[in-house]
Order: sequence, then structure tokens, then C-alpha cells
Amino acid sequence: MITNTELEYKGDLYPSNIVEFKKDVDSVYFYTDNSVILKVTVLRDSLIRFRYTTKGYFSKDFSYAIDKTQSHGYNFLEVVEEKTCYKIKTSKVICSIDKVDLRVAITDLEGQNILEDELGFHWEESYQFGGNIVKMSKASREGECFYGMGDKASHANLKGKRVENWATDQYAFHKDQEPLYKVVPFYIGLQNKQAYGIFFDNTFKTTFDFCHEKRNVTSFWADGGEMNYYFVYGPQMQDVVTTYTHLTGKPELPPLWALGYHQCKWSYYPESKVKEVTSKFRELKIPCDAIYLDIDYMEGFRCFTWNKEYFPDPKRMVAELAEDGFKTVVIIDPGIKIDKEYWVYKEALEKDYFCKRADGPYMKGKVWPGECNFPDYTNPEVREWWAGLFKELISDFGVKGVWNDMNEPAVMEVPGKTFPMDVRHDYDGNPCSHRKAHNIYGTQMARATYEGVKQFAYPKRPFIITRSAYSGAQRYTSSWTGDNVASWEHLWIANIQMQRMSISGMGFTGSDIGGFAEQPSGELYARWIQLGVFHPFCRTHSSGDHGDQEPWSFDVDVINITRKFVELRYQLLPYLYTMFWEYINDGVPMLKPLVYFDQEDPQTHYRTDEFLFGNQILVCPILEPNAQGRRMYLPIGNWYNYWTDEMNSGRKELWVKTDYDQIPIFVKEGAIIPKYPVQQYVGELDFEEISLDVYFKLGKEKSVLYEDAQDGYDYNKGRFSLATFTLRGKETDLIIQQHKEGKFVTNYSKFKINLHGLPFKIKKIEIDNEVIAFDKVAFDGKNTLTIDKDFSELHITGA
Repeated sequence: MITNTELEYKGDLYPSNIVEFKKDVDSVYFYTDNSVILKVTVLRDSLIRFRYTTKGYFSKDFSYAIDKTQSHGYNFLEVVEEKTCYKIKTSKVICSIDKVDLRVAITDLEGQNILEDELGFHWEESYQFGGNIVKMSKASREGECFYGMGDKASHANLKGKRVENWATDQYAFHKDQEPLYKVVPFYIGLQNKQAYGIFFDNTFKTTFDFCHEKRNVTSFWADGGEMNYYFVYGPQMQDVVTTYTHLTGKPELPPLWALGYHQCKWSYYPESKVKEVTSKFRELKIPCDAIYLDIDYMEGFRCFTWNKEYFPDPKRMVAELAEDGFKTVVIIDPGIKIDKEYWVYKEALEKDYFCKRADGPYMKGKVWPGECNFPDYTNPEVREWWAGLFKELISDFGVKGVWNDMNEPAVMEVPGKTFPMDVRHDYDGNPCSHRKAHNIYGTQMARATYEGVKQFAYPKRPFIITRSAYSGAQRYTSSWTGDNVASWEHLWIANIQMQRMSISGMGFTGSDIGGFAEQPSGELYARWIQLGVFHPFCRTHSSGDHGDQEPWSFDVDVINITRKFVELRYQLLPYLYTMFWEYINDGVPMLKPLVYFDQEDPQTHYRTDEFLFGNQILVCPILEPNAQGRRMYLPIGNWYNYWTDEMNSGRKELWVKTDYDQIPIFVKEGAIIPKYPVQQYVGELDFEEISLDVYFKLGKEKSVLYEDAQDGYDYNKGRFSLATFTLRGKETDLIIQQHKEGKFVTNYSKFKINLHGLPFKIKKIEIDNEVIAFDKVAFDGKNTLTIDKDFSELHITGA
């Protein structure tokens, strides 16, 4: 018999008509005539999972992204069969499943369309690898916008873009380059003032097309695995982001020092150079909490070793740095040098912990140490072993943090710059090739690192950074955006990347301030510092190949600007720490793009520069050289200019004049902003009072201040202080009420109240219904007074 394989059909395949359905608790199954099964699971009234199989049964359900500690539940679920479709109703949405072709349409309870399939689910058999290339296409309506997707160097609004998710070591990447280091297959759609989200939980290479190929179609597909996605309904973008963040998980609180300013370079060595850098920070009084050691601290780039020539006594050095307030953070890469005398290599070899090729030999590739093998971090036994390797670094030497680099994984001098696709992985008991494990390799390395550092840092909190990540990595690690460039374009990119990462669940992120590759001008470095201090992770880092990049590498103006803005960050640490507390408790992003803050204003839909730092501070960086100011957009509300106290109304564009040592910063009216005194490092000072900057408002506004011991886990036992301030402003009255929760008692005893925009002259001050003489609260006649921190109500009356 002769078979003409050229005539074999290799096109797209589609589900046929539904022949059966059944309901099982929170899930509804739809079976088609050609063995497709759609499983619809209602996790919450606004969170629905769609899972498809084409083989008549489902494989084992497993995900690294989903936080299994989160509980879900819905209020209402009903399935109704109609003539042409089945309808799944919750208290928020109605999901219709077409009987003929399995296409899905989702509306709100009033019948307004939220999202509907265009072609819907379809697939193509993968003749090369087996399994399917799984595809989904959705109809997109006029004016629809798209946000999220994590680490993308593109405009905040992805309309018209096509992006790819394949963790890649992309040195000196440029605007719109794809793909990059991180994989977050989650986007937010906004149409007709309604927001929804799609999380495509598939670790194979995925592609998202946001009306790029067809102006009215949004599609996403994967090179293998299942069509498995979660639909999240808003209708507010805030609701979508919070639900997604709960789904994929949140970190624990970092130690407060991790939110300070950090200094890094490839590389600081020997010990005398490290001490020279740290001493210069203290001499110039530029606050700094952490110093980083790159790969040159190791012996021949072997992980978990020290170069004895450069660092003859690392334990002593780390202790001396700690005495001066510096926490030491060291790099650890995944490549383990092939060296039979190297103890880490010997252990992994004996225990068979390295990744293997399909035919049995270990995966071998060249990275910094030369020829290396690579641990399979998708194996829980390997992760446990890896965690144990940190004992000496953390317990014995006193290192406070670890950053994982090159974990995309990056391999030199090979096509694709990573593992061959035939490499095998355990995948937590779900054996697979590198095609499936590639995008989560870095996350599982960071997870193993986190578990080790946490174990040996206890009772202190761990601090981990990773370059590569998949959705859910935020449970274990912070991140940075990889090898950027010292250019004005990259300053623009960094601003957008941080906003995008924040609404994509990975809030604890920063960029290499000043750029990793090439050399910034003094002006570019100054403008980058002015932006970077408003990012959750704040670190200067450079390759060192193009010159020095410490603040004093530039002129005295740059030194002074750096000091001014780093001092501002240290003053705002209680505000930033409170932002982090809201993030881990309520899934609220720390940075908020304007469209997140006010989605009903179409002017915000394409804004990239301005963002909310927390809930009440608006930041707009200077992104061009020689700027004397810039045009910017104020969102809804009234805003005080931080530098001048001038009030401006929102939902309009304005020109803001700024000097070289300023960027436009605005504070929401009614805000109460807590500030610490300037410290050179967290914990340096035991202060008696902190400041509350109070911005007057005619009306009511709430502000929050969260504090605890700044490290350790007592906050989980109720030993925290949560102060909620309610401001009520009238024409001749200002009332501030404080409600406190928690058992933690702060060291300071006083609040210094700084009143901004008060429209009247103060005539009387009452604290807890008792009239207080001006001298008892050190009232200076200039709207500043000092009161006991435990007040319940402050009432200021004017003429």
C-alpha cells in the first residue's frame, strides 16, 4: 500500500456539537461529538476557569502558578439548558456555551457583552513533538484596550501589538523587543468602561495577539499543553488585578531594609573595593542599606564558594559591613561547574540531580564557570538539596540576601541561548521536556533559593531577587528587569515596565538604575534616580565595562540630587511599607497606572508616564534631556504640588515647571503621608517622633499607616500597628480621627503634624475633646504642631 502523506490534513481542527453535559459541584463538563471536553469551573462569581482537552479525557491537573493556599467560593451557580446553548449563571456574569461549536460568550447580568469567542478554541496537531498547538481567538470591539503581560518593553496599552512569552536572556534589549526575561501570560481588557482579565496558565511558549493581525480579533496560543485559561470579571480594573493576584499568590512582607536603596556592580572586588564604596556612601551621607557581590566573589565562578584572594575572611567582612549598616547580598547562578573536586558538583552528581538530555547524558552548557551541568529545580528533592546549600552563606557568614541570575536558563554559545528542547525535567512528578519546563525553570530556582534563605535566616525574613520568572513567582522572590541600557529610551521603558509588572501581580520589582550596559550621562543618571526611588525595588547596577556608576562618579549636582531623592525614599519608608502591606493582604498593586486609577476617563487609556505611588502620591518622571518641565495629565481629584503646595484640579493636562533637582510629584488632597527622619540605613536611628504630612481637603479622606518590628514574623501573631486616619475638612475646621489595631508598640512617642493647604488661621486645638494650649503642642504659628501618637481625635478650629 502506498500512502500519500502530502495529502494528509494538517490544518486547524475545531470542536463539533455538544452531545452531553454534566454538572459536578462547581464544575460543568461539556462533551462533543469529536471527543473535545470543555470543563468550566466557577471558582468565584467573577472568576471562571475554562479547560479543554481534545482526547476525551483530562491529564493530571497541575500548576506552578496557582496559589493553593488561597480559598475560593461563589455565592450563586445555576446551569440552564436553552435551545441553542447552555447558560452558566453566577451572581456576577452569565456564560453561554454554544451547542453547535462550543463557542463561549460572557455577559454581565444585564446582558451587556464582556467577552465572546471569535473562532474560539481550536487546535493543530503537532507532528514534530506530539500533542497539540492549542489556540483561542476572541472577538474584540472598537476602542478596546489591553494592559498587563508583565515584563514587556512596549507601550502600556498593548492594542495592536503581538507579544511572545519565552524567558530569554536579552542583553541590551530595545523598545518593543520580544521576548524578554519574564513570562506573565495575563492581560486586562478594557472596553465600554468594563474591565476583565485573561490568565492563560500554560508554560509552553505562548503568543498573544492584541488586534495585530486582525483589527477586531484578540488571540492567544501555545506550542503545546492544554488550552487552560481563567476569566476574571471586574468590572473595575482594580477588581481584576486583585482577583488575579490572589489567584497566583502574594509574597510575605520583606524586611524593611530591602525597601531601602541598594548598590550593585559587576563586580565589586576585592574586599578593599567593597569597603571603599560603602565608606563613600557614609562619607557623602547618601543612605544605603545593601551592597551586592556579583560573580567575581566566587572561586572560578563556582557557586557557594569564595575567592580567598579577593575575600580572605568573608565572615569578618560581612560582619564589619553589617556594623556600618550594610547588608550583603550575593549572586547565585544555576550553572554548576563540571569539576570533580568541587563539592557542590560532586553532591549533585552522586544524587543524580542534574538535568538530562532525552537519551540520558547530562545537559551540558557553557556559562561563566565554563562547562556546566544544571540542577533540575522542578524536582522537589533537588529543591530541598539546593535550599540546604545556603547554610554557610546565610547562617555562618551572615549574608542577608541572594539574587538569582542567568536562570531563564541562559546558556552561552548555543542557538537559542538556552537548553535544547529535548532536555527532560521532573516537573514535580509530571515528567516533561524543556519545551514545557523552560518558562518556569527560573521560578523554581528562585523558589528553592527562597526556601533555603528562609530556613537559615530565621527568625529574620528572607530576601531573594530573580531575573527570570513565571506567574506566581512573586510568592518567593522580588525581581529586576534584566540587562537594560543607559539610554533615555530605557528610562521610558523602565517606567512602563514597573507599572506593568505591578498590575501583573509582581509588584516587588525594579530596574537597574542608570542602565546596566553602556554609560549614562550625569543628567540621565539623576533622572533615573528620581524615578527609581519610587519603584518598589530600588537598586543601581551596571556592568562596569563602560565606566563607574556610583553617584559620586558624576558631578556634585548629581551627588546632591541622588542624596535628596534617596533621602526622600527613606523618609517615605513607612508609606512604602504600608503600600507593601496592602499588596500582600489585599492584592492592591503598589504602583498604579492612570488607567487603573481612573478607567472611566478615556484620557488615561494611553497614558504611560504618570503613575500612582501607593494610593495618594502621583509621580511623573522627566524622560528627556535638558527639560525645564513637562506636560503631564492629572487624573480625577484635586492634587497638591509636592514642592509648592499649589492646588490643581484633575482630569486635565498641565505644564509643570521643574528644576534639575525636581520631578513633578503631586499629593492627593486629604492625604496623610507618614515620614520617618532621614537615616543612613534602616535601624540606624531610634527616633522619638515621626512626621505626618496632612493635606487639607473639604470633605473626607482615609489614610493608613502600617508598622511592625521591620523584620521577623511577629506580625503574623498580631504584633503590628495599623493606624487608620480619617480626615474631615470643613471651611473652618479640620478633624483627624485615629483608629488603631494590633499589639505592636512603636518606639516613637510623638507625631509631628505638618499641615498643608489649611484655608484658615488656627484659633483652637483640641485633642480628645480637651482644649490644648499652643505651647503644649509646640505650635509655631506656621501650621506645624507635635502631639502624642496615641491620640484618638485631633480637632483644629480656625476663624
